[in-house]
Amino acid sequence: MQPCPALRLRLMTALALAAGLLGAAAAQDLALPNRPDSLKFAIIGDSGTGSDSQYRVAQQLLAARQKFPYEFVLMMGDNLYSGSGSKDYQKKFEKPYQPLLDSGMKFYAALGNHDNPDERNYKPFNMSGQRYYTFKPKAGVRIFALDSNYMDPPQVQWLEKELTASGSDWKICFFHHPLYSSGMHGDESLPLRAQLEPLFLKHGVDVVFAGHEHFYERIKPQKGIYYFVSGGAAKLREGDVNKTNLTAKSFDTGYHFMLIEITKDALHFQAISDQGKTVDSGTLPRVSDQEKKKFATP
Repeated sequence: MQPCPALRLRLMTALALAAGLLGAAAAQDLALPNRPDSLKFAIIGDSGTGSDSQYRVAQQLLAARQKFPYEFVLMMGDNLYSGSGSKDYQKKFEKPYQPLLDSGMKFYAALGNHDNPDERNYKPFNMSGQRYYTFKPKAGVRIFALDSNYMDPPQVQWLEKELTASGSDWKICFFHHPLYSSGMHGDESLPLRAQLEPLFLKHGVDVVFAGHEHFYERIKPQKGIYYFVSGGAAKLREGDVNKTNLTAKSFDTGYHFMLIEITKDALHFQAISDQGKTVDSGTLPRVSDQEKKKFATP
């Protein structure tokens, strides 16, 4: 007895996915400690296109979890390009990441300049109806999601209050527009940097993740803070990194995502292309509170 056409299609899709996962996993070489007691998460930016490139990155993201059991995914904004109707959520988020969503994976989103602010009400983005929010995934670590589209006084006051009350060793911020970058939007960051950097220095923020630029860039530490630009999970502006004295490492010839591992005294990172190749990896020590105070001194 032959299976019906619909069942046959599902079987073929499942087999193709399994084959793709095996190939993707084989291509990846994990460069992280993968300790049992660490905090592990992934990062995607500028992802919401529904394109083949988004699916390729999604497949690599899924394959990576076979080796590195990350607990959640941070989204750097531009989560849905060109519309935010129910079909857009399905095409540009739910379908590309369906295997991860089906496994219970949580995604935490920030708003980008191409996003509808109403996305904050979409339950799978875990924004709880807020443009900016904070959560504590593990003892000693607190994460702050900001809306860099409109850094109004209430948001700045909220951020200072939450940073002051945090008490966490690791303070991690993520939002759409980078404070430092070597791409076409680099000069646009100055006003936002003037607003946020003094707060980050005053309250000991350790690392900042952003998107917006459609490439990967690791910035040389700025006043004791680590900055990453990761905006190439479905969009690419090839050859756009104009390497400056800011650039520690960059990748602008393919799509990518990131894996992050936080231990007590270090941040371990790995950027992986849509072909499963490592484009950057390393370990960054946590800057001590005493050193941070030196950078914060005018």
